[in-house]
Amino acid sequence: MKIMSFNLLCGGKGPRDWEGRRELVLETIRKADPDTFGAQEAHIGWIKTLRDGLPDYDYVGIGRDDGKEEGEFSAVFFKKDKYKLLDSGSFWLSETPDRPGKGWDAACIRICSWALLEKKENGLRFAHFNTHLDHRGLVAMQKGAELVTTRASEICGDLPAFFTGDFNVTPDSDPYKTVIANGFKDSRLIADETEDGATFHVETFVSEKTDEWAIIDYCFVKGDVSVKSYKVIRDFFPGDLYPSDHFPVLVEADL
Repeated sequence: MKIMSFNLLCGGKGPRDWEGRRELVLETIRKADPDTFGAQEAHIGWIKTLRDGLPDYDYVGIGRDDGKEEGEFSAVFFKKDKYKLLDSGSFWLSETPDRPGKGWDAACIRICSWALLEKKENGLRFAHFNTHLDHRGLVAMQKGAELVTTRASEICGDLPAFFTGDFNVTPDSDPYKTVIANGFKDSRLIADETEDGATFHVETFVSEKTDEWAIIDYCFVKGDVSVKSYKVIRDFFPGDLYPSDHFPVLVEADL
């Protein structure tokens, strides 16, 4: 099975506005063909684009601002012909996780959505958690990582779990170390076939490396999961344009 994490970029400027990039994003996902994927910065316009453009998928998730359609989603999409949705939910990365609101020193409201899925073919179950940590609040980053990993243990117990997202931190950071300390493994480090390239390239959108590239997008795994490959998708389109300012991360794994 293949798991993807993809920050779509909620907006963009001029010809790189989100509406101009919709087909690039859809084509990237179609080509990768993930079983499930976590989308970040997906406002309701993006959600409708993904829903309509990828009819093989269903999704779970809500807007972070009001718990409905306002604000960015951290949605989890899954192939509805292959997986049965057993349970799902969302919680906010804050001191009051069951209702919308900023947490700690966060600059933005942040949310995590999750899906508990069963593979129709053989009954194997697993969970997929997806989030977007704050980009400024150091306490919020740390507390957010702690909250998601704690909730993941409570929700799925010993079941295998995937945790995707834009974490806005590099592997030497405390939030990253917290995720690892709480039982998750970085698929990049344990995959049979892997690479070590950056996942973020600022808002240049062009196929020309800059000094501002970094690894900040991840797919963590927990439990009985064997990771076969880890890949950062750097495909670009005519005009040397990328579909987003983040590269999707694609992991192939076995339960």
